[in-house]
Amino acid sequence: MTSNGIARQVSPDPCSFIIFGVTGDLTHRLVIPALYNLAAARLLPDDFCVVGITRKAMSREALRDSLMQGLRKHATRSVDDAIADKLLRCVTCIDADPSAPESFDRMAAQLKQREAEHRTAGNRLFYLATPPSAFTPISLQLGRAGLLKQDGGSWRRLVIEKPFGTDLASARRLNAELLRVANEHQIYRIDHYLGKETVQNILVLRFANGMFEPIWNRNHIDHVQITVNETLGVGHRGSFYDATGALRDMVPNHLFQLLSLVAMEPPAHFDAHTVRSEKAQVLAAIQAQTPDEALQNSVRGQYTAGRIGDETIPDYRSAKDVRADSTTETYAALKLTIDNWRWAGVPFYLRTGKALAAKRTEIAIKFKQAPFAMFRDTPIERLSQNYFVIGIEPAEGITLQFNTKVPGPSIAIDGVAMTFLYRDYFKAEPSTGYETLIHDCMIGDNILFQRADSVEAGWRAVMPFIDAWKAAGANGLDFYPADSDGPAASAALLARDGRSWRTPV
Repeated sequence: MTSNGIARQVSPDPCSFIIFGVTGDLTHRLVIPALYNLAAARLLPDDFCVVGITRKAMSREALRDSLMQGLRKHATRSVDDAIADKLLRCVTCIDADPSAPESFDRMAAQLKQREAEHRTAGNRLFYLATPPSAFTPISLQLGRAGLLKQDGGSWRRLVIEKPFGTDLASARRLNAELLRVANEHQIYRIDHYLGKETVQNILVLRFANGMFEPIWNRNHIDHVQITVNETLGVGHRGSFYDATGALRDMVPNHLFQLLSLVAMEPPAHFDAHTVRSEKAQVLAAIQAQTPDEALQNSVRGQYTAGRIGDETIPDYRSAKDVRADSTTETYAALKLTIDNWRWAGVPFYLRTGKALAAKRTEIAIKFKQAPFAMFRDTPIERLSQNYFVIGIEPAEGITLQFNTKVPGPSIAIDGVAMTFLYRDYFKAEPSTGYETLIHDCMIGDNILFQRADSVEAGWRAVMPFIDAWKAAGANGLDFYPADSDGPAASAALLARDGRSWRTPV
């Protein structure tokens, strides 16, 4: 570990970091701050340049000034002027538009000039920080212009942000288009959740500790809960969100990535092909549900007006660019089962929503109850529940809840929690979550990135819910006030099985 909390790995090759959407929010808020953190940790190559691609001509000075302002606003730590100046000194700007194919031919020539100036050896990382509708047009033009062709020992990589399609059919089309112009090993489908330390630590927890894996199965685990709750409403993203909804926006990518890490079988080797194959297999093993089962095993909700802290949250339907009669869900909860030997009979409960009372992302693994018979004469009615909780936001850490004796002459039992927090133990500085992922892109390690079959398996698992909800229309849509824990039906989903959502301790 470095003093910046970023793991030292293989030094990246010299390369050009080429950003489509360089003037956008994602670049300013996350990509450039992540590059700065890598530079501060000395994890960028010496021969390196950032090339911003804009649709209209823009001077390099204007782009640098804009990126510097964004860095000062969104940096996760104090900005060292010398490091920031060195990073942004190399920034150049090229205008190219996929609707004008000749502009990509000009871009190819200009990139060669930049590579000669910065000695980047022809290695190119194309980062598509753009709306999803631009993925295919940009990729196809990069392929047509020969910009993704690997020759002479140089490498070319293509980074795609989520969402990877809006349903199974569109995900298949996107994968097919990408694979027309690049090989699978060149494509990096990025999900920033997998850049978080605790998410990466799931593999280490499971497979580097002899105490966990022997009990990580249906014989000892009662159920698994995966929660991704947000306090923010839809804000100014009404147009995107009303066409997407909580299920499409979060479940096939973020939540399924967490599920696959928790549920996958031990990989024979710790390499990208083996790990990604195991993750894809567990997603493929999620049991398909009939329309009736999908409705029974899901909840969809939409928030109404409320107040969270000092902010008043208006009704979702009154948000800009949201239809007045919208049935788009801002909350989704699912009950899934995995049809394999390890997890047969163990339900996985997933939930995600906006405008909720507390921001929280966690995986809670509930172990089966110990026999209570020997404690029936004690003053307690039941034992506290045993949870192994992997916290991802707002604090990254691990909590183990277990029962212990209360000090005193009589046998009294109480539930306690042991907690490990990354910030306390490792003194790690805050990060964007993109640092490890961008570094992995540059060194060619795609272990944390989704493969085409994994993306399609995720969409295949959620399609029964998408189709059932579409057929139901407004029927079954539950409403919940902002600053609540979500619709009451969400609690009922677990209560039918004699379970409940975990309450943080």
